[in-house]
Amino acid sequence: MAGIIQRPKNTQELVDQLEDHADWLVRRTRKYLPHVARFCLVSTFIEDGFRLITQWSEQVDYIKNVWSAPGFLAGLFILMIILSQLIGSAMVLIRFKVGIGVGVLMCNVVLQTVGYNVWTQVFFMRNLSLIGSLLLILAEVHQEAKSLLAGLPSSGENAPRQYLLLGGRILIILMFVTLIHLGGSWFYLLQSAANLVLIVLVAIGYKTKLCATVMVLWLTGMNFYYNQFWAVSNDSLLWDFLKYDFFQTWSVIGGLGLVVAYGPGGVSVDDYKKKW
Repeated sequence: MAGIIQRPKNTQELVDQLEDHADWLVRRTRKYLPHVARFCLVSTFIEDGFRLITQWSEQVDYIKNVWSAPGFLAGLFILMIILSQLIGSAMVLIRFKVGIGVGVLMCNVVLQTVGYNVWTQVFFMRNLSLIGSLLLILAEVHQEAKSLLAGLPSSGENAPRQYLLLGGRILIILMFVTLIHLGGSWFYLLQSAANLVLIVLVAIGYKTKLCATVMVLWLTGMNFYYNQFWAVSNDSLLWDFLKYDFFQTWSVIGGLGLVVAYGPGGVSVDDYKKKW
């Protein structure tokens, strides 16, 4: 580590040194990073599952009013949502039939969108970005399968994985955009603009590990600073709002963590630069 800490002579050398630091950090955390990233990614599903349990009556009444449905059917729908979130998350975390677990969570996102009949732009973008984060988990499964088959004849790059990574990286942008609140302070808006630039670089796969590492560290700090729902009375609307943003931000962090752990894949500027 000490060997790479030298005074940079120009901007390119500074970027190169920062990339060396990011690579060093990834190597030191490679054993744990994918597990932590997956937990961060599905934490919003786990939190929402327990929230529905604690707000059972309110949620059932809401579905009854939206669809004029009998209480039994409304309760069955909420139960299905809860079970799909908790079971799907558990399958992802314990690495049991991860593809099926991801499919369950994706179906959950679609069911909630239709069931709650909320079609606002922000809600739609957040749901798309959740699907994008889940695509990154599927890409991880493809990466593990490729590792298990190492040494066997191969026809080339794992194409499905490359496009899953690309789709996941692009859709994560949607989540980040919805987390920006234009009524914030100048510092908040400036750091949001800087992060937006970084996440676009992650999406196109340029200096990917460095940009994603910086964003993981920065967003973690900002999440605890701006979304302190535990410091607000749980009877207020602000508590729900902050808690929702807190766990949604963890999903973005989890998706970026998987990008840090496994790289951008073949469909990226970084990979094209290597081929040039």
